[in-house]
Amino acid sequence: MEVAAAPARALVFGASGYIGSNLVPFLVRAGVPVRAAARSFEVLAARGWDKVELVQADALQPQTLRTAVAGIDTAYYLVHSMAAGNAFTRLDLEAAANFAAAAADAGVRRIVYLGGLLPEDASGAHLASRRETGEVLRRGPVPVTELRAGIIIGPGSAAFEVMRDLTLNLPVMITPRWVRAKSPPIALDNLLEYLLKVPQFEETAGAILDAAGPDYLSYTDMMRLVADAAGKPRPRIIPVPLLTPGLSSYWLGLTTAVPVDIARALIGGLRHDFPADDSALRRLVPQRLLGVREAIEAAFAAERRHAVAARWTEGAFALRGYRHDTAFYAKRAGGTALAAAPPEALWDQLIRIGGRNRYYYMNWLWTLRELVDWLVGGAGFSRGRRDPDDLRLGDVVDYWTVIGINPPRHLTLYFGMRAPGAGALEFELKPEGAGRTRITVNAYWHPRGVWGLLYWYSLVPAHLFLFRGWTRVIARRAEAAASA
Repeated sequence: MEVAAAPARALVFGASGYIGSNLVPFLVRAGVPVRAAARSFEVLAARGWDKVELVQADALQPQTLRTAVAGIDTAYYLVHSMAAGNAFTRLDLEAAANFAAAAADAGVRRIVYLGGLLPEDASGAHLASRRETGEVLRRGPVPVTELRAGIIIGPGSAAFEVMRDLTLNLPVMITPRWVRAKSPPIALDNLLEYLLKVPQFEETAGAILDAAGPDYLSYTDMMRLVADAAGKPRPRIIPVPLLTPGLSSYWLGLTTAVPVDIARALIGGLRHDFPADDSALRRLVPQRLLGVREAIEAAFAAERRHAVAARWTEGAFALRGYRHDTAFYAKRAGGTALAAAPPEALWDQLIRIGGRNRYYYMNWLWTLRELVDWLVGGAGFSRGRRDPDDLRLGDVVDYWTVIGINPPRHLTLYFGMRAPGAGALEFELKPEGAGRTRITVNAYWHPRGVWGLLYWYSLVPAHLFLFRGWTRVIARRAEAAASA
């Protein structure tokens, strides 16, 4: 068995996604020089990766790919467009063709593509897109190694988070038939080890390899194991034949925090069992594969190890109250407004919210929420702040804590009232030329159980107008101050 030299430099293309965000530090720990690429440079920079070259690139804009692939030995292609709605299939194929051409021009030695397991009777746009993306990449002259994995067990994996949310949110659930579909889930660390090692073998050039764990079981069985690992009662699961994949995706949108477009793409293929033949991969890269129970426990342990977070990030364990039963993904609401003023003028208004200044807009609604919190023993009426005109990291503003601040661009506040979940507000100020600035506020809510979901939905009527009005008021105050 011939083994190639370790890659001189690896490109993780799609580094801001779930697998990419985990693969980059894994490769670095293994001593591989890494270049990370994604459409948003800011998202990459927020990861705080040491010894990683960051590049902004978009596979749908071919001119941005030259810098990303220059001098690269192994390119990990981890791009998908599940969140793009019905257009994701077309976008996936266009992106793959652009990337294959750019990799060929740059002399890349190997492309490693992570696809999904494909049963013989596979149907559904998501499964078809994964298969066709691999085919498009292989049409280019650069050898492609395609790993096909099923459900990945790890914090942040969409399929795993769907199961976690369902299990911990609903003690009794009426489910579609897909919960009986079987597959061989693979632990995140096992998959990362495969991704690290497969491009080192010449015989994997052009190969399609199944990546699977040792267990073959249904979603029902997996959800029960999630409940066991979380120390919660097993849910009562009642399958019914009435929920179509489309209806199921909307049902998941109501009962979980996983984005609806991603849930819809996942569910499209869940009518099938997903058998795998991973004997070739096991022979090439021997390792101890975790069973599903072990993999779930490892996912929870990984969350605990990454408990310290400097800012609000999706799924950060510390900012979910150190609780496995608080949803990884967040429900979201927000608003935006355009101000005829520079960012500094809006920042001056933004950093003065709270305390005696209150919140500029619908203060009666804030007071009502504070009263409810006070009645249940919370900090609702604990108003005040260190300085009325200045903010710094760690400051407490009424019942908010400053957990992220980057003047005059970003401000992140952690929610401190009593509620069944964890939340934050993020403000962003973005210059739009000619002395204009767009202010955007987003509320993130990570529900804990069914009460966390009901709490979020009870606030939807207020969210419909609160954030849009709030940003408009801040914009107008900044304009008035700038022109004074």
